[in-house]
Amino acid sequence: MRIADSIGRFIDFFYIAPFTRIFSPRIFRYAVCGGGNMALDLVWYFLIYHYIVAERFIDLGFVVVSPHVASLMVVFPITFFTGFWLNRNVVFGVTQFSCRGQLFRYALSVCGSILLNYLCIKLFVEVCHIWPTPAKALTTVVSVVYSYLAGRYFAFGENKR
Repeated sequence: MRIADSIGRFIDFFYIAPFTRIFSPRIFRYAVCGGGNMALDLVWYFLIYHYIVAERFIDLGFVVVSPHVASLMVVFPITFFTGFWLNRNVVFGVTQFSCRGQLFRYALSVCGSILLNYLCIKLFVEVCHIWPTPAKALTTVVSVVYSYLAGRYFAFGENKR
C-alpha cells in the first residue's frame, strides 16, 4: 500500500459527523493536509528562527536579511514539497494535468503565496511590532485562504475547456 493511500485512509477515519455535514471528503482532506503542513511549517519556523538563525541578522554581502525573513526562506522549500506531495497524492489524486503541469501551476500559486507571506511577515513584525512567531502564525492564516483558492481553482482544478 502506498504512503498516500495510508494517509488518506487515516484522514478518512476521522471524517465523521459533524464534518460530514459541513465539508465534502475532498475539502476535509485538504483541510487536514493543509493543517498538518501548516503545523509542520510553524514548528520548523520556530526551530529555525531560534536555533539555526538564532535570532540574528544574516549578512549575505549584498543584502542583510532579518532573522524572521531568513527563517521564512529556509522553511519554504520544506513545506513547498510536502504541500505539493500531499495535495497531489492525498487530496486531489486524479486530475487532467500531468505531474509537471501540476508542479508548474502549484509553483505559480506558491509564488503569490511567497509574496503574500513576505509582505505580511514584514508588516506584522516591523510595522505592527508583533513577535516573529505569532506574526508567522497570523501570516499563515492569511496565506491559507489564498492557497486554498489557488489550489482548488488553479493548481489542481479540473481542466475546463
